[in-house]
Amino acid sequence: MKNIITSDTSISRRKFLTAAGGITFAVTAYAMFPKLSTDASSDKGEASSLGNKISAWVHIRPDGRITIYNPAAEMGQGSMTALPVIFAEELDADWSDVHIEFSPIEPKIYGPGAWGGRMMTVGSRAVSGYYESLRQAGAQARYVLMANVAKKWNVPIEELSTEPSVVMHKASNRKMTYGEIAAFATILDNVPKIPENQLKKPENFRLIGNQNVPRFDIPAKVNGSAMYATDVRLEGMVYGVISRSPVNGAKPTLLNEEEIKDISGVLAVVKLDHGIGVIADTIEKALEVKQQLQIQWSKDAPAATHNSQEAYEDYAKLVRDDNKKGRSLESKGDADNVIKTATKVYTADYKNDYIYHAQMEPLNAVVSISEDGNSAEVWCGSQAPDSAKSAAARVLGLDESKVTLYPQYLGGGFGRRSNADYVEEAAALAKAIRKPVKLLWTREDDMQYGQFRPICLQHMQAGVDKVGNITGWKYIITGTGDGLLASGAEMLFYTMTNQSIELRSVDHGIRTKHWRAVGHGPNKYAIEAFIDEIAHDQKKDPYKYRQYLMRNHPRALKVLDTAAEMANWGKKLPEGRAMGIAFGERSGSLTAGVCEISLDRTSGKIKVHHIWAAFDGGVVVQPDNAIAQTEGSILMGLSSIFHESITIKNGKVQQSNFHDYPILRMADVPETLEVKIVPSQEAPSGLGEAGLPFIGGAVANAFLALTGKPLRHMPFTPERVLAVRGIR
Repeated sequence: MKNIITSDTSISRRKFLTAAGGITFAVTAYAMFPKLSTDASSDKGEASSLGNKISAWVHIRPDGRITIYNPAAEMGQGSMTALPVIFAEELDADWSDVHIEFSPIEPKIYGPGAWGGRMMTVGSRAVSGYYESLRQAGAQARYVLMANVAKKWNVPIEELSTEPSVVMHKASNRKMTYGEIAAFATILDNVPKIPENQLKKPENFRLIGNQNVPRFDIPAKVNGSAMYATDVRLEGMVYGVISRSPVNGAKPTLLNEEEIKDISGVLAVVKLDHGIGVIADTIEKALEVKQQLQIQWSKDAPAATHNSQEAYEDYAKLVRDDNKKGRSLESKGDADNVIKTATKVYTADYKNDYIYHAQMEPLNAVVSISEDGNSAEVWCGSQAPDSAKSAAARVLGLDESKVTLYPQYLGGGFGRRSNADYVEEAAALAKAIRKPVKLLWTREDDMQYGQFRPICLQHMQAGVDKVGNITGWKYIITGTGDGLLASGAEMLFYTMTNQSIELRSVDHGIRTKHWRAVGHGPNKYAIEAFIDEIAHDQKKDPYKYRQYLMRNHPRALKVLDTAAEMANWGKKLPEGRAMGIAFGERSGSLTAGVCEISLDRTSGKIKVHHIWAAFDGGVVVQPDNAIAQTEGSILMGLSSIFHESITIKNGKVQQSNFHDYPILRMADVPETLEVKIVPSQEAPSGLGEAGLPFIGGAVANAFLALTGKPLRHMPFTPERVLAVRGIR
């Protein structure tokens, strides 16, 4: 590894094993049979014998320290604690003995299988993807420790039990610590799979569900020792920036290359397909010179004809053209004919603008190529570090085995850092100069060359019978982003016999990407707002209306009922206030929420005073953290529905920084935000995004209750609110 001037705790697995001694468990993800070793010499052989199915390494030292390698990215969501907690629970480890490290980037070894073995921390699937395998692995590691003690004491293993980091033999009043066992333990020929009925019962959990288990990453983030890629400094490191295409797909021609190269401090100018890179001896010099680049951009990019606010007119025509057909997302019953014969038919269009990820830390990466050019090292914060490693290897022309990637903490991801484009760029700059290069994106770079949550229009149509119940449901989504638009469109927990849901995608040549909760944000907003519009017109209570729709889904109904109970739904509110209710789901977790709002009818500003939310995420590994994540996703949702909008004219992003792309401020935060966990024994599901999908519908529905008018275009800016006719 290059000598890092700023301290870095990342070390290779082999280096760790060589230095530490003790016992190492190689945990298989599918067969679940741990192997163990007392030194690094058997590492290669064990990995080979397991057919590259090892997914986690746990090391117990003779001094009792238990090191657990975490394969998931840590971007503030707590996975670096949650995954080790799962293993440590079944191992029956004393949490004070546990130390956590990032795992090496080896997807065949550390991939959970949820993404085909890829190391991706996306879709809130870290805990759910590893939960069962880590429980089984922890139980097997505990078995191995007990088996070694049984052999040493010559007692049946059935007579042994464990307490935190200790094996007990109550009959003889003997005990031995895990560290003491690690000093003499030997490899077992066969390690049985632990039957599910022998795993811990939830009522016996000490760590899973314990609100007092501290987050491992918090102390380092508080004292400033946590390493982000932007903190990495290498000997001889230089700095790179890139002037990127203002219109995606446009190609650059640099008109003043020789003049730029002659500037003192400039080390190289690098031509890329989408921009011009400048490498300089300081970041200040690189940024200064970037402003002096005279670039002529090609005019033939398809995105150059795209105007985002005008696109809605085309979308509205597209969804009403019966000759146009897209991809079916759901088709059951006969929605078309049922709607035609319905007592009343409702139709509405809902619009959602492009949204920028706005992660706290702009993109950056460090790449260093060895002197002989045969290997390289990468430092970056990535949600998909195996993809980042592959991307760097491809750009550098190296085999992946010759590239070592050191994962760092992420200053926010929200889906943006699952793409490796910034790592590719850093690799290209390093290849051009053969020096360690730190590439930095400015906020303006990040916003204007972003990858956005897609623009979309949801065309809703429903028929109701004579008592006001929905008999047919037709839903067409159109916009750019293809599959990104489909997430959350299905009606998983509402009973509707006749449904037709369709996606008609348009390619504008704009860069789009997964954004927290992906399509669940815009789609659940449209679904929930449309349901309330129907209930409002039918003069039905929207909460009771949903209860009927959920009649066949008791688990979802419990979440809805809990949120309504928390808010004391139906209570008398102060003058000028109203409540809205909505339901959402994401990554297997069920959420519902109620919000209370008021409206300044002069300015058009909506104020959210209170939010009550309930969720069922199955077994919750870290309750405090789960609640914090839900609170965070709700507030991020509020930010997106009130403020955030990227507009594009002639292919160019019109916003550049937070002065013209506002996000939620403290003044906009509700007076109270209450979140309740609905107890569940189901397998864990994702919670990082689950709080976001319902909030758009809840606010729109409260507005409908207050004014009698729908809000059909997110974000609900004061200007758009004032444009709603008749609210004054």
